[in-house]
Amino acid sequence: MLEFAGFLPILLLIGMAAIQLGLVGYGINQAGSGARAAARVASQGGPGEAAGAASVSGWLDPQVDAPQGAGDTTTATVRVQIPSVIPFMGGWTAERHATMPNDQDD
Repeated sequence: MLEFAGFLPILLLIGMAAIQLGLVGYGINQAGSGARAAARVASQGGPGEAAGAASVSGWLDPQVDAPQGAGDTTTATVRVQIPSVIPFMGGWTAERHATMPNDQDD
């Protein structure tokens, strides 16, 4: 029993680290999906910021920048805040970019 009590904090830390890795992966995936959605809509002349924010989980606090491109392409950037489940560690920020060709109406 005493050995288990001594090993329990290490097991908890390993479990929380596994959960944290999952959150980081999920946040990166959400940022990439949001950037693609924002770039797609902005390249067609639509509200890219709204599309990018709608495609990301709200608890990640997405910050979307999707201006209409001046040339042949539009690039969108999404930043999300990844919370920390490990005590005494701050959260992380994940940032992803996506570029789409502008809609060419001939």
